[in-house]
Amino acid sequence: MTDRRSSWALAAFAAPCVPIAAMGLPLVVYLPEFYVNSLGLSLSAVGAAFLVVKLVDIIFDPILGGLMDRTRTRLGRFRPWLIAGTPIIVIGSYALFMAKPGVGPIYLWFWLVVVYAGYSMVVLSQTAWGAVLSSDYQERSRVYGWWQGANVLGMILVLCLPPVVTGVLKGDHLASIQAMGWFIVILAPLATLLATSMVGEPKAPKAVHRAGLKQYLVLLKRPSVRLLLAADILMGLAPGIAGSLFLFFFERIKHFDKTQSGLLLLVYFLAALAGSPIWPVVAKRLGKHRAMSIAAVIYAFVQVAAVMTPAGNSLAGMAVLILAGLPYSAAPSLVRSMMADIGDEERLESGVDRTGLLYAVVAGAMKLGYALAVGVFILLQMMGFDPKAPTASGDAALIAMYAFLPASLGLLVSVIMLRYPLDASRLAEIQRQLAARDAAAGSSTPAAEPDPNAVVVPAQ
Repeated sequence: MTDRRSSWALAAFAAPCVPIAAMGLPLVVYLPEFYVNSLGLSLSAVGAAFLVVKLVDIIFDPILGGLMDRTRTRLGRFRPWLIAGTPIIVIGSYALFMAKPGVGPIYLWFWLVVVYAGYSMVVLSQTAWGAVLSSDYQERSRVYGWWQGANVLGMILVLCLPPVVTGVLKGDHLASIQAMGWFIVILAPLATLLATSMVGEPKAPKAVHRAGLKQYLVLLKRPSVRLLLAADILMGLAPGIAGSLFLFFFERIKHFDKTQSGLLLLVYFLAALAGSPIWPVVAKRLGKHRAMSIAAVIYAFVQVAAVMTPAGNSLAGMAVLILAGLPYSAAPSLVRSMMADIGDEERLESGVDRTGLLYAVVAGAMKLGYALAVGVFILLQMMGFDPKAPTASGDAALIAMYAFLPASLGLLVSVIMLRYPLDASRLAEIQRQLAARDAAAGSSTPAAEPDPNAVVVPAQ
């Protein structure tokens, strides 16, 4: 028997993803371009700020993960951190999105530090919380399928704001950015309240073990962690590069304006939302690692196809972005589901529940990928790209960085995933041994907090 959360419960659990994704997407796609072209900061200054802050923020993750593993409260290990991180995000988002011409690099650096601190707390706590909602191989994919679907929904909603502000309300680009900020500021507290009040968190083990940087580094020695970490970094880096250069590519190379480019990005994420329920189904049939490998190959193929579309042709642009969007949700949801499986493997071998630290590894990989992605601005400038003065060499560099580099990374992910060792049969054996050991020790599975939305169904 295995507990299966209702769709309503998983929707409530995933609700905070909507405002968090609505902040995360502009941090990669809109804000770097906004601080360069609208607020007048240099390309290298903006690229360096986003790169360094993200890299430093990675150090924060093992500290947070260790603290979460040691947290014992009436609300659980992870929900208190979700609650604490939300106001930090609200304050930092207001400052970043409401910035006006005249701000300098120090302003950007400071508020990026604030936002990423809150972002780490919220994302790490919620993803780790999701790992303990079920112990079933397939149900974990369903949990993170809802999680990723809500992330994509948040991206879609925030992408709708610029065309509404500029097209319907007749506002300018500055007003569009501010609308994104208000969306986050208003929705984040409401979504966190819904999730933490409606969904329970299973009780943590009573024993509190050491959990810090040393234990974090030990986890990186595990083969399954290293393979999953490598794939996750590359699948953060590839779309991160493409996302950072999206507006530059479609405006400079494909001759769309900002409104048209924003609509194309909206189409991309609508396709990603449509693709969210596909990958748990594929994973159920073929295994999570094979499903991720297939998604990476599709991504690589379509990324190159984007270069071949005729400039200014909206229908062709939409078609290729629909195809590109379908595999988008595979890696974020499947990686987190697979990390929950690794948590069982770690508990069997070490006897310690390190859920927080394991998801700190995932968070660090994601941030490293996106940090390196924003650093592409520095490389582009070195290669002769100028956002205000087109040149043949600069445009060639933009095409290579937007299409061919991410495609190559996608193919590499596919190869890595085919070597991944922890499939459904291996996890079943691990859980059988855990159950036998727990029974021999006279222990029982920790009881979950009563949840009216949870139902019990036979395990498949």
